[in-house]
Amino acid sequence: MPRISIVISDADDWKPYYPSQDVTSVDAYLAAREGPQAQRVILNLCRSYRYLSHGYYCSLLAESRGQQVIPSIRTINSLSSKSLYLLDLDAAGVALERLGDRLAGEDMQEYSCRIFFGKTSDPDLKSLARVLFDEFPCPILEVQFRRRDRWYISRLRMRGINSLNEQEQTEFADALDRFSRNIWRKPKSRRRYRHDLAILVDPDEKMPPSDGRALKRFEKAARAAGLDVDLITRKDFSRLAEYDALFIRATTSIDNHTYRFAKRAESLGCVVIDDTQSILRCTNKIYLANLLQVNDIATPRTRVLNRHQTDCLELAAEELSFPLVLKIPDGAFSVGVKKASDMTSLKAIAKDFFSRSALILAQEFYPTDFDWRIGVINGEPLFACQYFMSRGHWQIYEHASDGRVSSGNFRTMAVEDVPEEVTRVAVEATRLIGNGFYGVDLKQRGDDVVVIEVNDNPSVDAGVEDKHLGMALYERLVAEFLRRLA
Repeated sequence: MPRISIVISDADDWKPYYPSQDVTSVDAYLAAREGPQAQRVILNLCRSYRYLSHGYYCSLLAESRGQQVIPSIRTINSLSSKSLYLLDLDAAGVALERLGDRLAGEDMQEYSCRIFFGKTSDPDLKSLARVLFDEFPCPILEVQFRRRDRWYISRLRMRGINSLNEQEQTEFADALDRFSRNIWRKPKSRRRYRHDLAILVDPDEKMPPSDGRALKRFEKAARAAGLDVDLITRKDFSRLAEYDALFIRATTSIDNHTYRFAKRAESLGCVVIDDTQSILRCTNKIYLANLLQVNDIATPRTRVLNRHQTDCLELAAEELSFPLVLKIPDGAFSVGVKKASDMTSLKAIAKDFFSRSALILAQEFYPTDFDWRIGVINGEPLFACQYFMSRGHWQIYEHASDGRVSSGNFRTMAVEDVPEEVTRVAVEATRLIGNGFYGVDLKQRGDDVVVIEVNDNPSVDAGVEDKHLGMALYERLVAEFLRRLA
């Protein structure tokens, strides 16, 4: 488990708190000659974090020494720019509404509160405090609000512990105790495990990569192998330092929290599946199509369409012929994939897709009764499924206008029973991405095998992908985490 060192500007700053051998002066810390200590967490409690101050250099040197530090240089730099305070946060909107309701009868134009490690004593601002700490992890954050027509955040400031009054010192000590307990004081029941694994899930997701039963099976396999497991959500960003590994089981995207979790976990030295490189390469179909093409991996005939090119639709229709398929670059589970049967429908679909992306993908229609899905982990095939098209539809998933989703049948089999060419092409495609956990979708007509896409974070649902291997599938995934942790 990581060890915490607290760095302060002056010995007097720590007088209100219990003495600790983990407290050191900033001058002593800066003068120390330390090598990388990946399991060390530095809490920088200096009086000032301004550019090139002692507090700034404390965080800078901690990062150069390979240590985790709060606040990081990124946080310090971000909070030095007032333009970053104008945050588009759902939690901020809700919190500000509550603040406005509470202060509606008072003649106040300004209000402020202090957040200690994501905690605040103001009950109306608790959710906002956690969101701000996730975005700007720092020990003491002062939030200032102003009112014009409505309340808004006017300023965010990092403060030193020397600025706290007696009541705030108590709140700070309690918050520090809770925060440090998460880092170094694990409950006794966890000590029998060799490593700690976080599984990132989204409880509100309608079509998650794994259902509840599959997650429980993975937990069971992990604990049997010596990994303790916590299911975490997007609210637990600040807790990543507690874990040795992260398994993402929420639908990944560059512009949502999953990528931020993966990047943060990697910076902490955690084992991450799937990693940021895999997310980058798999979630954008434009990138993936070009990657497969330049490496001579067979795919349906494909053309990239640019909304600034006036004749791109006509050229696509001429080259690919109707019907053809249009794809938005970052769609998942058949969302953002539509079939155009003629020029009228092609223009309508393209207009919609171009409003969301400068480039879209056009692909020849390649009808088959089913798609192959080959699950691959670290370059080795893990499971094999045939996903059949939804009844009366040309895709596996059919999204109705009322929001309902239907899907076709499936057949799970041993990897050894899959045609050799299908497995070979699937594994070859994943080697272009990395060594993570992938699901390769392929189509087969006779001897021809083409790759439709490579998915990071592939679906593993109980009774579907694990139907042939059972618990052995989860044990194989756990074994890969253990191999990387070793």
